[in-house]
Amino acid sequence: MWKPTTQPTPGAKPFTPEAERPAATTTTSTASEPSAPAAPRTAVASSAEQATIGKSLVIKGEVTGSESLYIDGRVEGSINLAGNRVTIGRNGVVAANINAREIVVLGKVRGNLTASDRVDIRNDGSLTGDVIAARISIEDGAFFKGGIDIRKPGQKANGSDAKEVEPAVAVARAGVSN
Repeated sequence: MWKPTTQPTPGAKPFTPEAERPAATTTTSTASEPSAPAAPRTAVASSAEQATIGKSLVIKGEVTGSESLYIDGRVEGSINLAGNRVTIGRNGVVAANINAREIVVLGKVRGNLTASDRVDIRNDGSLTGDVIAARISIEDGAFFKGGIDIRKPGQKANGSDAKEVEPAVAVARAGVSN
């Protein structure tokens, strides 16, 4: 049976049974096969969290995928990244309908936005089109022309709930449009 020693080995931390056992188990298991794949997965996850469309790129067509996207170039068509974040950078020019979990507009967008969570239009951002989202934020200095439909998560366009929302949309159009 293993017994703790009262004298630490040279260069070792003072003994604490709770900290020592998991560290020994972790060290043993990470020193074996699982540690090699774990490190690359972390590196891949951090680099694959967000794809980028650079300033000089022009994309015409449909953009789909399962990761977040930063657009600093030009996109025409449709963008469908449900469950992810789409950011239109300061240099980005998008003429597309966008469907994502979260949409951040720093550049120019012409199209309808559908977000399962939220839409942010930052101070230099410009959006011409309708928004359907659970939350929306429009900073001072941003340009917005279109309609807003605030929906609770899981709420559908048709049904009695949608009819109750329509008067609020008309008020939002009158108060926010430029």
